[in-house]
Amino acid sequence: MKNLKKTGIYVGIAIVILILVLNKTGWFSGSASPKEILTKNVKAIPVKGLIIKPGSLQDKIYTNGSVLSNEEVDLRSETSGRLTSILFEEGRSVKKGDLLAKINDSELQATLKKYAFRETLAKDREFRTRQLLEKNLASQQEFDIALNDLNSVYADIEFTKAQIAKTEIRAPFDGIIGLRSVSVGSYITPQNKIASLQSINPVKIDFSVPQKYYDIIREGKQIIIKIPGTDKRYNGRIYAVEPKIEQNTRTLQVRALADNPRRELSPGAYVEVEIILNEMRDALLIPSEALVPDLEGEKVYVYKNGLAIPSIVTTGIRTERNVQILTGISKGDTVITSGIVQLRPKTSVSLKEVK
Repeated sequence: MKNLKKTGIYVGIAIVILILVLNKTGWFSGSASPKEILTKNVKAIPVKGLIIKPGSLQDKIYTNGSVLSNEEVDLRSETSGRLTSILFEEGRSVKKGDLLAKINDSELQATLKKYAFRETLAKDREFRTRQLLEKNLASQQEFDIALNDLNSVYADIEFTKAQIAKTEIRAPFDGIIGLRSVSVGSYITPQNKIASLQSINPVKIDFSVPQKYYDIIREGKQIIIKIPGTDKRYNGRIYAVEPKIEQNTRTLQVRALADNPRRELSPGAYVEVEIILNEMRDALLIPSEALVPDLEGEKVYVYKNGLAIPSIVTTGIRTERNVQILTGISKGDTVITSGIVQLRPKTSVSLKEVK
């Protein structure tokens, strides 16, 4: 009997302790359910959150391109002869009209001097014949012959000057002279390249885009040019679009202009091109890592009252870091951006950082 009494006392004490514990946890208060009690005992997962705010987003496409000189020409002589002087320095800037090289023109200069003497004589003859004609002392035919001789001399002089001009190689535009290929004293022909002349401010950017953008790519659209391996970026503008789709590649050929005052964009260089198709001012953006694949599509976890609530979303434009969300979240929602792998629907979470 004594043992039974002791056992009853121990059981009674245990029941009292259990009642006290349950009362402390709110079991008898009616304000917490068994599920809530279990939830309270689970440690909340620390996460980071992002408050969704409308922002600016540019719809871009990326392609590769090549840098071309704005203007480029190989300098050659129009006539054959011995090169008597080179008046430029390699790699230096020149102005339009500058004399760059000269071919021997001594014979032409002598011919021009001869025509100058003939011009003086023809002018005197034409003048005297006109005076005689006015006094009826010469016929109209004699005057016409004198006038024709004078005009013929004028034509010979102009022809000779044109031939002399062909012995002078002048800059057709402002630019930079390249390396010369001839020396003074060389006998050159129109087939011999003397040097190259290039205008590189601005420069042209040639690139192509898929044919599906045919209706979008237009003159005036802005582009961004980047040299691979550097952080330098340059602004450009499309100024010409080929009206025909390239049949072999099904691409559209496009050309843009970009300012190059520091000559950092070199003709012939390979560049990366970003084309701004559209710019939105009120896009909802989230980091790419906040997006979770799902059987129904893609989802994000939204923070609500200490819980991670999943929401199926529809995505739009993707950039290197962010994704545009079209449906599934609203302005002011807090999207969880870290600890995604640990989350399950209605997981208890605590925000340790909010942006």
